[in-house]
Amino acid sequence: MRLNTIKPDAGSRKPGKRLGRGHSAGQGKTSGRGVKGQHARSGGYHKVGFEGGQMPLQRRLPKVGFASRKARFAAEVRLHELAKIDGDVADELVLKRAGIVSQRAQRIKVIASGKLERAITVKGLLVTAGARSAIEAAGGSVEA
Repeated sequence: MRLNTIKPDAGSRKPGKRLGRGHSAGQGKTSGRGVKGQHARSGGYHKVGFEGGQMPLQRRLPKVGFASRKARFAAEVRLHELAKIDGDVADELVLKRAGIVSQRAQRIKVIASGKLERAITVKGLLVTAGARSAIEAAGGSVEA
C-alpha cells in the first residue's frame, strides 16, 4: 500500500452540487438560495440560534443542573458501613470487594455517620475529624 493510492470507499463521499450551472443541472439561477433576503445575498450571515431579534430559545429556557466530572470517582463511606467488612483492616481494595464503594472510586472518604462498635484499622483512606475520633474511641486506628 502506498499513500498515493489511498482512496475512500466507494459511495462514502458524494460529489458536491455544482451550483449555478443552468436549469437542467437542478441548481440553476438562484442556486438553491431562494429569492431575495439575507440568505440569498453574498455575505448574508446571522448567529446560530438567531430568531430575528426575538429572544432566542436557548435564552428563554432556564438553566438546569450541573454534573461534576469529579463526583463519579469520589465515594463516601459511613462509619456503620465499615462494620460490614470482614476483618479488622479497611482499605480501598477491601471496600471495593465488599461492594461498599463502586469499582471506579478513586477518592474514598470516611465520614462520621452512624456508630462503630468494633475496632477497625483504616488504611490509605481520607477520614474526617469526627470519623477519626469515633474510630479511635472504638479502639481502632487511622493510618495514612
